Amino acid sequence: MSFFLCVVYLSVLGILSFFVGRLLPKRWFHADAFPFRAFSWEQDGRIYKKLFVHKWQNKVPDMSRILPHMMPPKNLSGNYRCRLPRMLQETCVAECIHVLNCIVGLYCLKILPGIGGMIITFLYIVLFNLPYILIQRYNRPRLQRLADRSSQAKNTEEGACLHARATTQLQYR
Repeated sequence: MSFFLCVVYLSVLGILSFFVGRLLPKRWFHADAFPFRAFSWEQDGRIYKKLFVHKWQNKVPDMSRILPHMMPPKNLSGNYRCRLPRMLQETCVAECIHVLNCIVGLYCLKILPGIGGMIITFLYIVLFNLPYILIQRYNRPRLQRLADRSSQAKNTEEGACLHARATTQLQYR
């Protein structure tokens, strides 16, 4: 019975955490602030290449594919520049929710004491949360670099456009 209770608890936790993640104000999350900013030992996400995150990240279940109408798209097609800030915030939200799930998932040890509870808790953390945390930590620095380059390019384009407009206006005066 305790095993069943533990599985139900973790299932309900997973479902509730999805909705909590959707309801949290995105303005609370900043990719360039602690704890979401890349730590120096992460080498701007390159450390995760050694864990082959780039090879398996698209093979794990993704709620944006399961419930596409409830989550913003994660692709970089079309005019992605305007979506980058939101995508960065979404990586922070996802990481936060999965870290919280790891912590709250430890309650299974109370529901099912002993080796059974330890195995379920370990599997829940390692299979259902840790991969997603690694994916966010791998992708966020890459998205941040892209956002920085896009911002610089946009400023350069706007500056060039403003200069061209000003030059044109001077010529016609």
